[in-house]
Amino acid sequence: MDRRRISPRLVAGLGCAALTLTGATCLGLPAAHADTSTATHYTGSLDDGATWIADVPADWNGTLILYSHGYGYLAPEDAPDPATQQALLDRGYALVGSSYSGGLWALPNATNDQFASLAAIKRQIGMPQMTLGFGTSMGGLISAQEAQRSNGRLDGVLTTCGLVGGGVNLNNYQLDGEYAISQLLAPGQQVKLVNYTNAGEAQSAANLLSQAVTDAQSTPAGRARIALAAALLNTPAWATGDSPPAAHDYAEQERQQAALLPSQLQFVISARPSIEAAAGGNTSWNVGVNYGQLLDRSANQGEVRALYRAARLSLKGDVNTLNSHEQIRPSRPAIASLTSTSTVTGHLDVPELDLHTISDTLAPIAYENYYGHLVRRAGDGSLLRQAYVKSIGHCNFTPSELVAGVQTVRSRVERGRWGASASAASLNATAAETGLGGGQFIDFRPPAFVNARTYRR
Repeated sequence: MDRRRISPRLVAGLGCAALTLTGATCLGLPAAHADTSTATHYTGSLDDGATWIADVPADWNGTLILYSHGYGYLAPEDAPDPATQQALLDRGYALVGSSYSGGLWALPNATNDQFASLAAIKRQIGMPQMTLGFGTSMGGLISAQEAQRSNGRLDGVLTTCGLVGGGVNLNNYQLDGEYAISQLLAPGQQVKLVNYTNAGEAQSAANLLSQAVTDAQSTPAGRARIALAAALLNTPAWATGDSPPAAHDYAEQERQQAALLPSQLQFVISARPSIEAAAGGNTSWNVGVNYGQLLDRSANQGEVRALYRAARLSLKGDVNTLNSHEQIRPSRPAIASLTSTSTVTGHLDVPELDLHTISDTLAPIAYENYYGHLVRRAGDGSLLRQAYVKSIGHCNFTPSELVAGVQTVRSRVERGRWGASASAASLNATAAETGLGGGQFIDFRPPAFVNARTYRR
């Protein structure tokens, strides 16, 4: 066990601000640590090969945060970024997090590794007065699983930009959009969408589909079909500017979706091989899917229909094309594996606050709608609160917003009730009180997630 004081290290790679519009956020890079010279740093290893780190400030306030990092690397982190790490340490919070073991899609082992890391640091520093979970992106799904399986180990959870719709829904919504692009914008190119045997196959598919979108943007018919694919892929319609396009400015909505789609496709397709490897096969399918019904339930159907009319193109004809060429079937064992490791039931053992940016290309905002229904159906709706930030990009939160989320969960545990503490106004006030800058929390209702389905064949 290594117990030492650490000094600052430099941030590796590009900063979050430079990556926001690409969809490739800082979650794919090991986060540099803040100047934690006033904190004691701990490291250790777990029996399955995972490693963990922890930072405990000299003036520890008694609350320990179990942090779950996002997809893209297997290095231990105990905070989402250096500024937030320092802000939490400055406020007396102790931090711990593991690397996870296994591949990049680490869900088969992540929750157990996190709880084992929590037990390890407790042996070093003693029992905390309160323990909170905190997760980012894939780590948001992990922290939601921790809330489901707390069994007295956690008192509350904060998930941010979480994949709370689960891994099966993740692969299916991505397949729906990719399939629409391949059929309508790249017909005859035989784009491989599932069952990748290596990263090169995935990269080839990503390149072909990205180029198809870029090429299609030059014609009215192409723009209409991009809008349809974007609706199925849950691509947000806000990529630039201080506010989203006007509600009926369909041309501008599509233009901004088209700007986001190539980088979105590059990221999600490149991640699929690691999910298939973890599950043991393909877990997505479109056999039996009625794409007309999906569109009818989509919040973007008005945009799609308007652009098809403007292009004098048959929407019914394109939907029939999608419905008549479905042939992708999943591996049943792979579905069972991904369901058991990478989904949540909706049950909560402890209070949970979810934060989500309203324009997120990698964890659809519609996931929060789906997850809220799941939690209410499980009978635990009173424990869940969901809050939304007016921001573009996956996990593009400020330190003040993240600290406000932590402080709000801590307050909920101490007071035993939410009250108005998780409202946009209250969260903005809490963010302002941090002295780190204000917050951009807004009142928002997420759209329906239309891609959920159960395989019955």
